[in-house]
Formats: sequence, C-alpha cells, structure tokens
Amino acid sequence: MKGLSVCGRGKVARWAMLGLVSLGGCVRMGPDYHTPKENDRPAAWQKAADVRERRSRGFTSPATVDVSWWQQWHDPVLNRLVERLSRENLDIRQAATRVLQARGQLKVVAAEGVPSLNWAGSYTWTQQSRKGFLTLAQPAPGSNLQYEQYANIGSASWDMDVFGRIRRLVEAGKARVDEQQAYARGIALARLADFVEAYLRLRAVQAQIGLTERHQALVRHDLALVLARQKEGAANDLEVAQARGQVEQTDSALPPLRDMQAALINTMGVMLDLPPRALEEDLLPVQPQLDVPVSVGVDVPSSLAQRRPDIMVADARLHAATAEVGAAKAAFYPDINLAGNLGTQSLSAGDFFMPAAKYFTLGPTVNVPIFEGGRLRGTLSLKKAEQQEAALGYRQTVLNAWRDVDDAITRLAQIQLRYQHVTELVAQNRKAYRAARLQYEDGAVPFLEVDRAESMLLSSQVTLADLRMETTLAAVSLYRALGGGWQPVLAATEQRMTAEAGGRSGERSVR
Repeated sequence: MKGLSVCGRGKVARWAMLGLVSLGGCVRMGPDYHTPKENDRPAAWQKAADVRERRSRGFTSPATVDVSWWQQWHDPVLNRLVERLSRENLDIRQAATRVLQARGQLKVVAAEGVPSLNWAGSYTWTQQSRKGFLTLAQPAPGSNLQYEQYANIGSASWDMDVFGRIRRLVEAGKARVDEQQAYARGIALARLADFVEAYLRLRAVQAQIGLTERHQALVRHDLALVLARQKEGAANDLEVAQARGQVEQTDSALPPLRDMQAALINTMGVMLDLPPRALEEDLLPVQPQLDVPVSVGVDVPSSLAQRRPDIMVADARLHAATAEVGAAKAAFYPDINLAGNLGTQSLSAGDFFMPAAKYFTLGPTVNVPIFEGGRLRGTLSLKKAEQQEAALGYRQTVLNAWRDVDDAITRLAQIQLRYQHVTELVAQNRKAYRAARLQYEDGAVPFLEVDRAESMLLSSQVTLADLRMETTLAAVSLYRALGGGWQPVLAATEQRMTAEAGGRSGERSVR
C-alpha cells in the first residue's frame, strides 16, 4: 500500500481533530452527584408532651413554617429593628461578600475551559556576536551583524477538556458557590435569632425592673405602716428591722437588672453596627413583655433540608467533593490543547504588512501523564477520602437537625405547661399576701407573715416573667431549628449590596 500524500495526511489530521472536538464535552470522568436520600427520617415530629394538653394549647401545627415569624408579635419596634438588622449587620454583609468571592473563583476556574485569544506586537534590534554561533558559518569580513525584526502575532489556545477535568472543577466551583450561599443563609438566621432573643431578654428584664419598682413602693409603704404602728406601741423593733431589711433587699435587686438592661441594649447596637447607647432612645421606653405566638407551624421533616442552611452547606460540600473525585480521575488521561498563531514577521518595516510576511501555526498538543511519582494516585485517594468525610458529615448534620427540631418542640411544650402552673402560683401568692396584710393590720399575725408573703409573691412574679421570656426564647429556638427567617433578611442584605455596587459603578462612570 502506498503511503498517504501530504494532502491526504492533512485531511486525516483535520478529520482526527474534528473527531476530538466532537468527543470533547461528551466524556466526563467520575460519578455524577445526587443528594443522598435519608430513608430513616421521622414521618412526623415527635413531641414529648401530653397530647390532650398540647392540643388544647395549640403549641405547634403541621402548617408551613413562617419565614417572617418575628412579625407574629406585632411589635413595631422589633419589626423596625429587624429591618435595620437586614441592612446593617456586619456579619451578614461579610458572609454575602464571601458569596461574591466564590463566584469570582468560579469564573477563574471556568476560564480554563474557554478558548483564549491574545495579541502581541514586538520590535527587536539584534547585534550578533562574531565569537558566537555565527563563527560556524564563517561570516564574511566586514559583514553587518546587526538587524531589526518586526512581529505582529495573534495567538489562540483551547484546552479541549476531552475527559472532563475542567468541567468537573467547574462543577465543584458551582458547589462551592452554593456552599457559601448556604453559609450566608446560616449567618443571617443565626444573627436574626440572636437579635430577637436579645430583644426578648431586654423586655423581660424591663418587666422585672417594673415588678421590682412596684414591690419597692409596696415595701416602703409597709415600712411606713410598721413605723406608725410602733409609735402606737403595736409593733416592736424586730418588726421594724424586718421591714427595713425588706426595703434594702428590694433596693439591692435593681442595680444588676439595670446593668443587664444596658448590656443588652449595647449588644443589640453592635449587631446593628452602632456605637454604645445608640439604641437607648428606641429601647429604653418600656414595652409590654412579649408572649409566645399562638401556634408555630413546623411543616414536615422532609422539608427541613430545603430550609436549614447547615444541611445546604453539608450538601454543597459533598457535591464539591464528589466533583473533585471526577477531576482527579480525569487527570490520569491525556490532556489535549489546540493552539494556533497567525501574524506577520519581517526584517523590514516596509515589508511588515506584505502578504509574503504572514505566517501561521495550528495544531493540537497532547500531554500524556506517564510517570508522576504517585502524585495522581495520591490525589485521587485524598479526594475519595474527602468525599467519604463529606458524606459522613452530611449524615451527621441531618441527624442533628432532626434532633434540634424535636428537642425544640418538646422544650416549648414543657415550658408552656410549666408557665400555666406558675401563673396559678402567682394568683395564689397574691391572695396569700393580701390576707396576711389584712391580718397584720388587724393585729392577728406578726409582720413576719407579711414579709414572707411578700417575698413569695415577688419570687413567683419574677419566675413568671422569666418563664414568659423562656417560652418566647423557646419559640425562637424552634424557628431557628426549623431554618425559617433567613429568607427576607438575606434578601434585604443582597438588595443593599446591589445598590451599593451600582452606586460605585456610577461614581466610576462619572470619573
């Protein structure tokens, strides 16, 4: 058989090149990712509370989770501050910038699979050495060894990614973007819950301050009553000392409460990127202590993965790790790069644009890994181990999420049941105090009985205020566990950052 002609070989090469181009984009090494299915998830949330009592109170319901749950309290101050939190919180804004960083990194990785075009123009003036390589050619004596060269070169290259290494890296980069987005959602949810909890604690402390101040007026009135009875000879020094001690004890309870109030206001101010005491005008006016929402929608366990940011983070990490396993497998196969150059070269400026000065090169470069000293196998083993770790982390995250929700539902139910009992305790202690005071005024009992009744009433009232706060905090914890609330908060943050980016672009265009 006769050999192929030069023209025939060129056609074969071109057909081979077309075959490689058609092959690119079809082969992709490694497994395709699918979110793991958890077959042992609970069919419904298990609530460790009495069914009859829970239904009578309506603690939770299978309704859809309210993503704007803080608005159920109908507190205009809280709503206004949460809206500011969405725009001003530095942690949320920093997390949003990490999403932009991940997107930038994705563009860098994706650029490897896109053809690149470059242009270069050059001028060189060369003086050859008479003692160099030219001595082998024995130039004539007196010949000019200086020359100029002009070049105008356009180059193009394209990594054909026949076996999908770049595509797997792009897939991993997209998963990293999803991971940072989920992380930003988690930060938004955490800061929202922290802020609402601080607000609820503040209102509870202010309620305790109000109780203590009312009790302060009461014990001072009792002291005046005991002193008046002492003048009449109906009270002794012991009863006077007991009344004075009750006044001092009540007075001493106020400073730590006011200190806690100031600390909570400053904590909320920092979360809004404000200096200390900046929120006193908004928060020092006392508002009624908030109660728990009538009902909390918990949806079904299967919807949890669509809301909880930590599950989204674990899912994205596993996706990225799986794609990187594919990239590590593709590294074992040849890498084909198609490159070409087109331009002009001339030793004279006058001939620079002449047709005879043009030149071009075109052809593929094939890199075949033959011996890498175990680097490729080590990388593949590393990526497989990272994928296994990510799979185990996903499983653990899902289990923790189920536990968090179930624990939060149980805690809310039990705290509300306790709240009912303490409410009745306050009512009975109030009756006991009134009876003791009337009996003391009639001289039937010593002041010690009034003192004890007052202490029990104040203690139960403070406990009730604490429990009211605990019920609201338990509701916040349940919403946090359910993954509700980051949606409107993060949307407001992204709107602000987009507006700021547009403003900076406008400034650059003006300049």
